Amino acid sequence: MNDLILGIESSCDDTSAAVIRDGRLLSNVVASQAVHEAYGGVVPELASRAHQQNIVPVVSEALKRAGVKADELSAVAFTRGPGLMGSLLVGVSFAKGLALSLGIPMIDVNHLQAHVLAHFIKDEEERPQPRFPFLCLLVSGGNSQIIVVRDTDDMEVIGQTIDDAAGEAIDKCSKVMGLGYPGGPVIDRLARQGDASRFTFSKPHIASYDYSFSGLKTSFLYSLRKWVAEDPDFVEHNKADLAASLERTVVEILMDKLRRAAKDLKIRDVAVAGGVSANTGLREAFKEHAERLGWNIFIPKFGYTTDNAAMVAITGYYKYLKKDFCDVTAPAYSRTTIK
Repeated sequence: MNDLILGIESSCDDTSAAVIRDGRLLSNVVASQAVHEAYGGVVPELASRAHQQNIVPVVSEALKRAGVKADELSAVAFTRGPGLMGSLLVGVSFAKGLALSLGIPMIDVNHLQAHVLAHFIKDEEERPQPRFPFLCLLVSGGNSQIIVVRDTDDMEVIGQTIDDAAGEAIDKCSKVMGLGYPGGPVIDRLARQGDASRFTFSKPHIASYDYSFSGLKTSFLYSLRKWVAEDPDFVEHNKADLAASLERTVVEILMDKLRRAAKDLKIRDVAVAGGVSANTGLREAFKEHAERLGWNIFIPKFGYTTDNAAMVAITGYYKYLKKDFCDVTAPAYSRTTIK
């Protein structure tokens, strides 16, 4: 076999391209956009313009690093959604043009499904892979979901956020503290230096496996307003403890529902994916649960936690093996979930 899949990811503010041969990663190139930091969040128009500038050099570099020529490709896989429509259109349009010019199949990839399948990327570092069926906690700036994964193309969301996602809540609380954007890495760093039991914030009470983080965000905001009114320098004097307490609360909310789902479904292989899976506190919680409950845990490499084309390419590879292709008329979509 010599199945060469080019993956293209452009759902938000990272332009990425990767090449996989027979399921093994040959290259993974990511171009990030620092322009959004000044605005405290991703500006869609600026993101799409940057993708237009980056897409050609990023794809060229991915092919170069893989030692592959475009006419050797077997198929082009691309993120079709969900994401920012303007950003998606750049990647989708480029993928369509390239596939048509080469006369090879196109493979549309669900961005969320790709995050889950990042655990199946094979590179120079051999890592165990989860066995079907397994549970995956998908946590990012836009999603917080518990997914039952029965196969590479058979996933069911059994729990998800009914309002804010975990990453979104962390970013907003970080912004309230004046720590900048993105807030996740800053909160993670500060939390390592703070007392996680210092402050207590609101937790939701929802009977199902669903999540809610709006109450936590509101509790954090109102508490901070009260404390700052009493001491204008409160954040500066307590930011490490605030970050640690916020992180602990988010992790406890996430793990409580995941623990219940694993017990109810009698599943011991449990994975985590998405941008928030890079958080140190969440990774430590997974390791603690593995020791205490006998879980077989799967935590992705840091490079595969955020948006990247390697996860798109491996998803495309599995779809290629099943000849699950898409038509050139397939449009991008901004909102959807794993079916």
